[in-house]
Amino acid sequence: MSPTSSPAAGTSLSAARRVRDLAEATDGRVVDVLVVGLGATGAGAALDAAARGLDVVAVDAHDLAFGTSRWSSKLIHGGLRYLASGQLDVAHESAVERGVLMERTAPHLVRAQPFVLPLTTLVSRGQAGLAWAGLRAGDGLRLTARTARATLPAPRRLTAVETRHMAPALRTDGLRGGLLSWDGKLTDDARLVTALARTAAARGARVLTRVRAVELTASGARIRDELTGEEGEIRARAVINASGVWAGDLVDGIRIRPSRGTHLVLRSEHLGPLPAGLHVPIPGETNRFVLVLPQDDGRVYVGLTDEPLDGPVPDVPEVPETDIGFLLDVLGSVLDAPVGRDDVVGAFAGLRPLLDTSATPGTAARTADISRRHAVLTSPDGVVSVVGGKLTTYRRMAEHAVNAALAARGLSAGPCPTPTLPLVGAAAPRTLADLRAPRRLVQRYGTEAPAVHALALGDRRLGEPVLPGHPVTGAELLWGLRHEGALDEADLLDRRTRIGLVPADRAEALDAVRGLVGEALALGN
Repeated sequence: MSPTSSPAAGTSLSAARRVRDLAEATDGRVVDVLVVGLGATGAGAALDAAARGLDVVAVDAHDLAFGTSRWSSKLIHGGLRYLASGQLDVAHESAVERGVLMERTAPHLVRAQPFVLPLTTLVSRGQAGLAWAGLRAGDGLRLTARTARATLPAPRRLTAVETRHMAPALRTDGLRGGLLSWDGKLTDDARLVTALARTAAARGARVLTRVRAVELTASGARIRDELTGEEGEIRARAVINASGVWAGDLVDGIRIRPSRGTHLVLRSEHLGPLPAGLHVPIPGETNRFVLVLPQDDGRVYVGLTDEPLDGPVPDVPEVPETDIGFLLDVLGSVLDAPVGRDDVVGAFAGLRPLLDTSATPGTAARTADISRRHAVLTSPDGVVSVVGGKLTTYRRMAEHAVNAALAARGLSAGPCPTPTLPLVGAAAPRTLADLRAPRRLVQRYGTEAPAVHALALGDRRLGEPVLPGHPVTGAELLWGLRHEGALDEADLLDRRTRIGLVPADRAEALDAVRGLVGEALALGN
């Protein structure tokens, strides 16, 4: 594809394509694989199966990345925490998958992010020594995963002056230095899911949002179009349940113990320049930190918690004040000017779909200690469910789920090609650097950035920010409608962009976005 041309054939998702694909999926034919859930794992499974040459339909009751996959820390972790807890296989798998994303499949979306662990009076010299040993071990994981040093630099010790240079907001009293490390930063988790879905569509998968699986069996699903209310049936030879924290609602016998991970959203001016993120030690914990994550849109995320969720699983988790207070307290322990409650302009919470392996309900360890290993479970009638895991390892989870589905139903297909299959927009770093488009667009759209930029250059209105002080333009919203499967203003504000993470910003931008959506639909875009 030429850097300034339309998207490659078949990658575009739109309202018109949804209508065609839904009609085909429910016309009585039997597809090879039905995937339910279009978070990272479900979209990854759809891509894996389609890339093996299988006929695939993937559905979600809401939008791409509507659930947990849009509420992460936007990091591709190398597995250091799992190494410290003795989960060597999870740690190695995480490091390998981080390298796959950074060097092969999505280098436009994932890049190296520096982090500083400040050595304050709250961190003893013994704790600092353990942390340094952990960072060195993490660098060893990078080596065993065969990720290049040019991709992830080595950790090193910092003087107090260097630490303050990397994080000027830190309190100077008692600061004796810091530890610098690197990990993978994801431009946007929801954009990763969108890229997965579009890459799957390019391989022939029918990707259907706003289609709810009402009833699931090993031979398909009864579905309902949430836009029209019409019901139908999708028949399939194999079925994969990738609905995350809702997996147990569709298949009996699966017990999920959701863990709530909360993040705060701050304006960057509250913390000043942040060349690096921060690891802020949690008092009383040896291997848990609050993360300070600077973003490219003038915001900073602060997270995260790890608390069990009791009761029914909501579509959109609420953030309790106790989580907000906890994060502010930990953050305030290292800042020169602590952040107050009024400085929190937004907050979001994701639910990790952890598998409850306790013998009886209520006897499991706290969610912070439950393994992040994923599990692929096959029901007695042959429905395959994939649960647990984390965003970084979505590709391996998807591969294992497809393998299990094929085995359960006696189907054959080629080997998994996704370790080397570039996602839409991916290219070598040198190619990305040479693209004639703003750097911010390249980090969101990769090789498609010039085409997005061309929309802005061709129409002055589309080149203007949707919201004063925020970088997203009308061109990006129109691109989301034409090519990324967005169907309404919520899809655009809350998932194709991150404007919606700040309620005040969302409210201010809503009318303009609603008008653009109306114009685009009237023109058939």
